[in-house]
Amino acid sequence: MAAFQIVSHMTITQGGYWRSSGLFTHCKALNMRQRNLQSAFVLIGFLALSLIVALSGIRFQPGEWYEGLSKPSWTPPDSVFGPAWTMLYVLMATSAWLAWKSAGTGRAKGALSVYLFQLLLNASWSLVFFGWHRMGLGFVNIVVLWFAIAATAGLFWRHNQVATILLVPYWLWVGFAGVLNFTIWRLNA
Repeated sequence: MAAFQIVSHMTITQGGYWRSSGLFTHCKALNMRQRNLQSAFVLIGFLALSLIVALSGIRFQPGEWYEGLSKPSWTPPDSVFGPAWTMLYVLMATSAWLAWKSAGTGRAKGALSVYLFQLLLNASWSLVFFGWHRMGLGFVNIVVLWFAIAATAGLFWRHNQVATILLVPYWLWVGFAGVLNFTIWRLNA
């Protein structure tokens, strides 16, 4: 009986395709909800990943050692870094999510791999600079990070241009941080 009811709601269109007056529309809506739910979970995952990377900055803070270093007059106050990085991590996660959403895991695999690599570099900089007090190695780390962000942005462009644009503030901030890292290193050599 149920099979008859399903068939009775179907008609053949001029192109010869089956069309439903309700059942397939309902299934399509369910599928759309599942995709939206999956998309929300992936966004939450990218945000959580950014939070994990941010924890390295919380774990290895400037402290007394950094306070005792000579710094250029254009060094931003410590109070700027927390809000700036919070905004950047949200933009980075949103960027990765847009690239994933546009291309899927399979097509964006290379781009997302480079994204994860630059996150690893990002997390390691705080350890190297603040944890180990290795300013020169910190500079090398941040230069590689800067190029990895550029590579990520270039790869994301293929999938979603907005994803690339969202990485621009991060790329600029890391460039500034690289110049600051280099200057502090040279002032304290």
